[in-house]
Amino acid sequence: MSQDLLNVRSLHAGYGRAEVLTGLNLRLPEASVVTVIGPNGAGKSTLLNALMGVLPSQGQIIFDGADIAGLSLEDRVMEGLALVPEKRELFTTMTVEDNLILGGFRPMRLGQRDWRDGLEKVFDLFPRLKERRVQLAGTLSGGERQMLAVGRALMARPKLLMLDEPSLGLAPLIVKEVFSIVAKLRDSGVSILLIEQNARAALEVADYAYVLETGEVGLEGSAADLARDPRVIETYLGAGAKRGAQ
Repeated sequence: MSQDLLNVRSLHAGYGRAEVLTGLNLRLPEASVVTVIGPNGAGKSTLLNALMGVLPSQGQIIFDGADIAGLSLEDRVMEGLALVPEKRELFTTMTVEDNLILGGFRPMRLGQRDWRDGLEKVFDLFPRLKERRVQLAGTLSGGERQMLAVGRALMARPKLLMLDEPSLGLAPLIVKEVFSIVAKLRDSGVSILLIEQNARAALEVADYAYVLETGEVGLEGSAADLARDPRVIETYLGAGAKRGAQ
């Protein structure tokens, strides 16, 4: 069995006095995709912001064998955490290639002289970005922006890639492409924490899944088991999935 890359224990986080996460526990083995699904307001994005250090939190965040709960955002990035936020947060007035180069600051600061090799790896994964390498990021389509955001995060050579709603606002065909890339990354050994509103797509690509309900884990199990769970089908997958599962 794979060793845990991430082990979150009794995590509390929120905004001001409003506590959103109320003692959350979560594990993510190395080279796996773990997804967190749940309704709006359950605390999915709060979880990612707490893990990155954007939000203050209480509890343990054991990452690669060390508790990083007291580290700053910048230190967590240097430890190997990377977040692709829901809004992509690209530098829209810069080219595709320059956005990617900026993503390489972690290996650059770590003195890895081959950090630019990451560009070709990203272009192999996203041929469309290679075609548009000199195009301004602000002129890309929604799907291309998502690819660029993921590619920029990969340039940091993260130990853990965290994706916040990667399918949001994308056409169904592009969603399929994005999730096939998630599967490809997992197969290449990248560990991924996937926060996703599209429960069906998330459960198809993930190894393990948590259902977050008002700040706590309501259900957890292998993604395949949860995809067949009557509660998950009823609440998140709809009647069509129920018929398909029979």
